[in-house]
Amino acid sequence: MVASERQARPHLPKDDCPFCPGSGKVPDFYDVYVYDNDFPALSPTPSEPDEVGSDLYRTAAAYGKCEVVLYSSDHHMSLAHMPISGIRRVIAVWTERFETLSADPRHKYILIFENRGEEVGVTMPHPHGQIYAYPYVPQKLRIELDACQAHFHQYGQCLLCDMNRTEREFGARIVAETEYFLAYIPFFTDYPYGVFIVSKEHLTALPEMGEEQRNDLAAMLKRVTAGMDRLFDRPFPYMMVLHQRPSDGSDVSDSFHFHIEFYPPLRDQTKSKYLASSETGAWAPCNPTAVEETAPLLRHAILAAERDSEEGGRSHG
Repeated sequence: MVASERQARPHLPKDDCPFCPGSGKVPDFYDVYVYDNDFPALSPTPSEPDEVGSDLYRTAAAYGKCEVVLYSSDHHMSLAHMPISGIRRVIAVWTERFETLSADPRHKYILIFENRGEEVGVTMPHPHGQIYAYPYVPQKLRIELDACQAHFHQYGQCLLCDMNRTEREFGARIVAETEYFLAYIPFFTDYPYGVFIVSKEHLTALPEMGEEQRNDLAAMLKRVTAGMDRLFDRPFPYMMVLHQRPSDGSDVSDSFHFHIEFYPPLRDQTKSKYLASSETGAWAPCNPTAVEETAPLLRHAILAAERDSEEGGRSHG
């Protein structure tokens, strides 16, 4: 995708935010609010592509949709600090937008994600995530879908279900568990703290979850992100992506499994994990730390964050 107009995106100070009440761009009060991206990479009314293509280099109009999901009217809020009920409202909006955007036959994949922190290029510090409705299945997701299907055809089992079983048997890489979800730093992650949140039940997308499962997912998101913040006693930057079934009409109900992937760049309090030449040029990632060493650190941070929350609740009781 080429979106040259995105170069004009503002990098605003924390006291000049268009997503805060009073800006004139959003309601004076809201819990969760969906906002059409001012600088979209994809549009339901795209302009014609530049005349730079050829038989080899083909072009197409950038059809799709880019939305911003504002988590809260509070500029200083985050998933780590929101009440579970607030995160639950965010999940409800994610679910509704996934269903609505999937209904357009030209949308082939709906990607829900969040970028947090300047380390990953965030220009708007107000708590928010984004949704992209793509006119194709992006390559990383296509590779994952193909791998899941190949695993199912070879073993007759869902790959993520097998991952859940393997991680529970090994135990050391699990960082949190709730009634319906597991959180672990998988054997193969690219990042020292690259957590996966995976549904225990074989589900392919948010709309398949019941009320209790969505409440539980909200609790898990809070636990993991609060633990990340507690890990180095600072706001923890990350990229978070929901991996769900595609909306291109393909049947992946047997092989694909809902999960959330985190890509956090920090390897310690002040050092980032960069993608070097071999990682970018060869797609050959190298994790600088064994996940069997980092998972216990994050697990302890999650437990410490929960204790802090409980003690804070008692002190205000």
